[in-house]
Amino acid sequence: MPISSEVNLAEVFFNEEDLPYEEEILRNAYSVKHWMRYVEHKRNAPRFVINTVFERALKELPGSYKLWYNYLKTLRKQVKGKCITDGEYEEVNNAFERALVFMHKMPRIWMDYCAFMTAQCKITRTRQVFDRALRALPITQHHRIWPLYLDFLKRFDIPETAVRVWRRYLKLCPEDAEEYVEFLQSIGHLDEAAQQLASIVDNEHFVSKHGKSNHQLWNELCELISKNPDKVHSLNVDGIIRGGLRRYTDQLGHLWNSLAGYYVRSGLFDRARDIYEEAIQTVTTVRDFSQVFDAYAQFEELSLSKVMELLERNPNPTEDQEIDVELRMARFEYLMERRLLLLNSVLLRQNPHNVAEWHKRVELYEGKPHEIINTYTEAVHTVQPKLAVGKLYTLWVAFAKFYETNKQLADARVVFEKAVQVDYLKVDELASVWCEWAEMEIRQEQYEEALRIMQRATAMPKRKVAYHDDTETVQMRVYKSLKLWSMYADLEESFGTFKTCKQVYDRIIDLKICTPQIIINYGMFLEEHNYFEEAFKAYEKGIALFKWPNVYDIWNTYLTKFLSRYGGQKLERSRDLFEQCLDGCPPELAKNLYLLYAKLEEQHGLARHAMAVYERATTAVKEEEMYAMFNLYIKKAAEIYGIPRTRQIYEKAIEVLPEADSRKMCVLFAEMETKLGEIDRARAIYAHCSQMCDPRVTADFWQTWKEFEIRHGNEDTMREMLRIKRSIQATYNTQINMMSAALINAAVTTGEPPKDAMRALEVKAAETTARAIAAVGATGGNIMFVRGETQGGAAKEDRVVNPDEIDIDDDEEEDDDDDETAGDEDGEDIAKKIPIERQSIPAKVFGSLRREVEEKEENDMAE
Repeated sequence: MPISSEVNLAEVFFNEEDLPYEEEILRNAYSVKHWMRYVEHKRNAPRFVINTVFERALKELPGSYKLWYNYLKTLRKQVKGKCITDGEYEEVNNAFERALVFMHKMPRIWMDYCAFMTAQCKITRTRQVFDRALRALPITQHHRIWPLYLDFLKRFDIPETAVRVWRRYLKLCPEDAEEYVEFLQSIGHLDEAAQQLASIVDNEHFVSKHGKSNHQLWNELCELISKNPDKVHSLNVDGIIRGGLRRYTDQLGHLWNSLAGYYVRSGLFDRARDIYEEAIQTVTTVRDFSQVFDAYAQFEELSLSKVMELLERNPNPTEDQEIDVELRMARFEYLMERRLLLLNSVLLRQNPHNVAEWHKRVELYEGKPHEIINTYTEAVHTVQPKLAVGKLYTLWVAFAKFYETNKQLADARVVFEKAVQVDYLKVDELASVWCEWAEMEIRQEQYEEALRIMQRATAMPKRKVAYHDDTETVQMRVYKSLKLWSMYADLEESFGTFKTCKQVYDRIIDLKICTPQIIINYGMFLEEHNYFEEAFKAYEKGIALFKWPNVYDIWNTYLTKFLSRYGGQKLERSRDLFEQCLDGCPPELAKNLYLLYAKLEEQHGLARHAMAVYERATTAVKEEEMYAMFNLYIKKAAEIYGIPRTRQIYEKAIEVLPEADSRKMCVLFAEMETKLGEIDRARAIYAHCSQMCDPRVTADFWQTWKEFEIRHGNEDTMREMLRIKRSIQATYNTQINMMSAALINAAVTTGEPPKDAMRALEVKAAETTARAIAAVGATGGNIMFVRGETQGGAAKEDRVVNPDEIDIDDDEEEDDDDDETAGDEDGEDIAKKIPIERQSIPAKVFGSLRREVEEKEENDMAE
């Protein structure tokens, strides 16, 4: 507040406390520090007093930013909380204006002034202050003013002013265009917002502050213009959205719906329907199609429901209204009927070379022959052989069969004629077309025509080409197709002559494309016409073409047919064939051939030859079949030569067979000897077999031997059997214990505990055994075998002894202990009864050593 010139300084009230400050000011009136100290001293004084001090200071120092800033801050505090219409506000405004005379380059003063004016709600004057601030300050400091300016625009409903100011702001900060768009949408200026969004989308260098991509901004633009057609007038909505359809092909469904929605909201329903139709005819993904079709169906349903509601409200509808309802109903039903067909079109647009989809499209047109023909025609012209997904020839064949079904054979032949000229990717496809053509002629009973077609298909090309040469066309290579020749041979067998059929088979063999089945078919065909030797020659040609194991079926058929034809009439020839067959025959296929050979020798040859064949078979077949072959050999030998002759076979089988089969063969051998009454031989066989029978695994064998001894042995033989069993068990136990000991030693050496529970138990058992042995050694006693239990609870001395009884107990361990004890006792008795004589050893054995020993003995005797 300025001091009036009429006011005398003497009239101003001063306290005694103010004198030091006044004196300092009088001494140095241009010191900001002294004035600020004086102001601080007067901070609790009345408003008039402190303002007077500031005015006096500013009169002396009008260019001091510190004085002006604190003075203006003090003035704003003084009017805080008062009504904005109070006159003191104007006094503060005047102070700001006076300050800006000197402080017009200070942004802080301008910011405080603008904020103070904004609070007074004086819109025009505030706008002018902001504009003055922007003009006064350099552009590098505008960023401090603009946020306040924009907040001022948002606080008051001044859309035109706001738009103009925002446009000015965007020239300085174009990156804030998104905020401008949001502001325009908030005030309802959607046309301006759409224009601004369009410019943002077109600017390739624009970077969104909110992290939005150009695609997201484009979607916002499309949504804005499509949902507000009545407020957006300055943009070409159709052109914008179609431009998006070209740019963003992954969001076609959403963009098409936006364009159609724009026309729906504009009231142009027919135009919207055209857009939907165009969309479902152009989209290429199932997702986009589903979006568009669902929106289209919803649009038609709502349109129909609205008309139905109007019709229900009107009790007397006109004819035009009824027709309109029927038309909309028919349009909706037609749309729903076309859904599968439209979806198929989408899949074909994705890949027009998908053969399966073309077949589905034909099925969808069932009952519409013209549409089916058009579809097939379009399919065969669209699908390229090298890009086809599926088998292209099936389209041509199905096309021809459609004409055949409708009794249009001429058209079907035309289709097949074009089909065989297509450059397929594989020869098999062209061969299938020829075969289908011939089958169609057969169905129409045109057998001569079918043979003529197959003759055309198998004709030799002008120059020789390789079947697998992909550089040549399939038409040049199809003459070597086995599928084609097989059908040709079948047709000749059924409808041709013997001569022509034979020529076909010979041609197949000459081309070297036959299979074993073709050879067998050729031979059977010749046999049916009684050309047996020709059939055998055909078999021999096939044998020359193939190797094992493919030639097995030919050999088997050849030998069977030859034997059934000649039997024993050409025995030497049959033997040569068998020898030739068995030379190089793999073991897995040899069994049946050897049996057939042996059967020939049994029926028409010599018995020794048959036995020789069986003997060869036992080693020629694979290992799994050797046991069965030996059994058959033994059976035949017993029938021809008698049972004793089978001993050699049994012995050989036991040597050759694997261990499991060898055990079974030993049991059979022993049973045979038992039947012959050769008990000692049988016992020797059991003893031999026991060497490969672990008692813990092969308990059945030991039970069999035990039953044998019960029936045919005595106490001594039983003891011998048990002794052998203990010895075998000890052998197997020793092997296992050695392995366990090695594992335990390894664990002790490395200091690692056993890795499983079984090893832990073995370690514990080993420790227990060691402690027991140590304890026995310490006491000096002998290890005694003690029974675990008594028989029947009575002592051994009290039992009644039957001298004729064979001591057999089920508990084998007790028998073993008894036998060992008895053996020890018997050994001691024998040692006592038999005198031990000392025999002299020849002197030449010891040489000079002997003489020294004798001299020493003589000296001892003399002493």
